[in-house]
Amino acid sequence: MLSSALLLSLSAVAVATPATAGTPEHSSGPTAASVVDAIERSAHTLRSTDPEGGLRDLSALGRMVKDAEVVGLGEATHGSRDFFRMKHRVLRYLVERKGFRTFSLELPWSSGVRVDEYVLYGKGDLDRIAREEFQGSYRIWNNADYLDLIEWMRAHNRHHPTDPVRFAGNDMGYAGPELYRRVTDHVARAHPHLKARVAALYDGLAPATDAATYMEQYLELPLPERKKRAERTLEAYELLRGQRAVPGSSRREHVRTVQHARAIHQMAKGYSYDITDEAQVTEMMKYRDRVMAENVAWWHRHTGDRILLSAHNTHVSYEAFDPRYPKTQGAFLRDALGGDYVSIGFSFHSGAFKAFGTDDVIRTYRVDAAKPGSNEHTLDRARPRDYVLDMRTAPRSVRTWLAEPRPTWNIGAGWPDPVEYRIALGEAHDILIHLNEVEATTYLGDR
Repeated sequence: MLSSALLLSLSAVAVATPATAGTPEHSSGPTAASVVDAIERSAHTLRSTDPEGGLRDLSALGRMVKDAEVVGLGEATHGSRDFFRMKHRVLRYLVERKGFRTFSLELPWSSGVRVDEYVLYGKGDLDRIAREEFQGSYRIWNNADYLDLIEWMRAHNRHHPTDPVRFAGNDMGYAGPELYRRVTDHVARAHPHLKARVAALYDGLAPATDAATYMEQYLELPLPERKKRAERTLEAYELLRGQRAVPGSSRREHVRTVQHARAIHQMAKGYSYDITDEAQVTEMMKYRDRVMAENVAWWHRHTGDRILLSAHNTHVSYEAFDPRYPKTQGAFLRDALGGDYVSIGFSFHSGAFKAFGTDDVIRTYRVDAAKPGSNEHTLDRARPRDYVLDMRTAPRSVRTWLAEPRPTWNIGAGWPDPVEYRIALGEAHDILIHLNEVEATTYLGDR
């Protein structure tokens, strides 16, 4: 997600509407009844989305994930508690049974730094961090379910201080003032000959307001000014990248500082596109997904952690459902990691979610049961209420059915935005988690 203004004005995260009544259940190939029967035979029932419940029913998911280094876990809405609670539950399983050690969220890199220091060391107050960092369109993450997940990570680390779990943001929508300070402080200590130049390049760029105001005002700057800022942040990044760690400064500190400078440039570069030009917007969205993938790959490369990546279905998928997203984070990660990346999508039949209205206010919305012709209508006819399905190894009739695009719920951060997505689920993800009904999360922002 980016700033609220950009999100709403560009409909950056589109929303699908289900098929209208009377849409054919299939055009060719296996019948709906045979597909439903095959799903029932191959799906693994999920007993609960409760993150505090038992984990035995997730063992099938563990076998599907195998030895993947990064698992992308999507969501079919940006505001339903059941997706978030299920992510918490999957994280618990992957940490306790599969050795995963990082949770990476569709959140700015700099915000992730603050959350990571909270889960590692208890630094700061989580409610305050959430209020200050989860702003603009990111404020939808300030909900009870995600804060519960982060508190679980903190509790885990209190009991396992020598084997902690970590939190990483990977998005480019904001670079906080502490990120600039970390870079300039490191330069002053380790590369004093660059101090004046880096200070000049960053002069006036660090946020001096709250995050939401900063993001809104940044996009109001003239395009030439935004391009100039991107040139300045690129020069600072390249200057620092060209240095070597010096005595008294660890290589780890240097590498991480270079990444901070890179994150600062990623934001400036992302906002240097012309948002009034449709082609430029498409390029910006491609750049954003590439940045999110590169940041996840960087984290994996430099920490060695196995990572659970949390984002919208659109981002973790292999296929672009919308021409405004010409290449997705999942596709970039597959390029970088090959079979070490696995994508898990979510689907649901009906329910509620939080989303931004056209007035930028977060409200609860509800959608009725998916209609005939949609993916969910057939998926929900299978006997398990909630289940996980390995779409790579499902019976041939199911794989044939999953290879055909059909209307699918794909609800992002804004509502309404009636763009119908036709998704071939088997091309988009490796694994599918289907939930019969979802409810809206409890939003904690604007308090």
